[in-house]
Amino acid sequence: MKRLFTLLAALLLIVSCTSDRSKYLKVYNWGDYIDESLIGEFEQWYYEQTGEEVKIIYQTFDINETMLSKIEKGEEDFDVVCPSDYIIERMLREDMLLPIDRDFGDTPNYIDDNIAPYIRECFDKIDGSGKNANDYSVGYMWGTAGILYNKKHVAEEDLGTWDIIRNAKYANKIFIKDAPRDVYSSVLIYLKRDEVKEGKITLEELMYDSSDESIAAVEGYMKEVKTLVAGWEADFGKDQMTQERGWINLTWSGDAVWAIEEAEPMGVELDYYVPDEGSSVWFDGWVIPKYAKNVKAAKYFINFLCMPENAVRNMDVAGYVSAIGGDYVLEAIEDEEYEPLDLRYFFGPEADSVRTNPVLYPDQTVIDRCAMLHDWGNETPKLISMWSRVKGNESSNVVTIVIIGAFVALLVVFALRRSISKSRRGAVTKKGKKPVKK
Repeated sequence: MKRLFTLLAALLLIVSCTSDRSKYLKVYNWGDYIDESLIGEFEQWYYEQTGEEVKIIYQTFDINETMLSKIEKGEEDFDVVCPSDYIIERMLREDMLLPIDRDFGDTPNYIDDNIAPYIRECFDKIDGSGKNANDYSVGYMWGTAGILYNKKHVAEEDLGTWDIIRNAKYANKIFIKDAPRDVYSSVLIYLKRDEVKEGKITLEELMYDSSDESIAAVEGYMKEVKTLVAGWEADFGKDQMTQERGWINLTWSGDAVWAIEEAEPMGVELDYYVPDEGSSVWFDGWVIPKYAKNVKAAKYFINFLCMPENAVRNMDVAGYVSAIGGDYVLEAIEDEEYEPLDLRYFFGPEADSVRTNPVLYPDQTVIDRCAMLHDWGNETPKLISMWSRVKGNESSNVVTIVIIGAFVALLVVFALRRSISKSRRGAVTKKGKKPVKK
């Protein structure tokens, strides 16, 4: 299916160069981050709402910086893209975004009706140099950073902390997300834990800390960790965990959910926690770049994705949590298998004891020890340089090479097995039933 969309996108891109651009909507999104059947459904829905025809040119990216570089240069006229919070922050500061008009005529405004209050509050904290991010972006998915671990091989007394990634007992069984910003923030929170506990600094303030002192401290810590690391991973860490080639993975909540559910039929017990010291909470959101050519269709596309039923479908595929709240989503995520959680921050005053997956929807007590990531602006090269020094020459890491080779071999097996099902990860379904997995 993905190859088909890629070919169609290429063909439509060629056609659009010589055709009326208003008949095409160029969408730039993360891979495996949408129920692809919604693309065709939007085209029909848009015609029903406006009487106008539109065809979607759908393309994907793998890292924020790839997307941003194309937008910054003005060489790509994408109409709607899905950056992460700190990139939204940067795009606002650099005047790269258009405000999202909420006038949809006779069509309901699903954006303002359904975005959870918690998401609005978080987007209010995005530093847009005087511009409110809620006017220029709409939340899509969100989650936490934490530790995925193997319950059989990891001792209970070692859990609950970020420092587990520096525990020599698990040498060559540790995978670290190749995400310098997330790792830096996690380690800094651990290193500054006493100062946070004593009230000398807040987690929010730490997320802006790009001082040379803090960078050096994190670099020193991570160079200790490096000797224990089996691999720096962008996407394959969760597969290594399901195969028990890894026992610990610093990762994101959505990847953790996928791995936990994928490992269960294999008899592998995985679990996930947000460390006691605190963590980061991240967000992806839809924006309309200033070079967009079809602003009308772009805002309707964002509005379409904010319909609760579409939000649930996208969660089923992406494995992450939608920014959409309300009764429809609340009913969809409930599952008696789990202990009650306080989700009033997300669903309102009636959601004080919701039974649902705590990895997807953290309890209020977990949210209270999380803070948002932020853009470092001109200080960003310092972070990238530090990360390069930490990782060093990966080609000398024999363990990493062996594991990557094994992963490539496993891809064929996984692809065949998952092709049976519709969704790649699967998060929630109606009545709380677990979805069929690939």
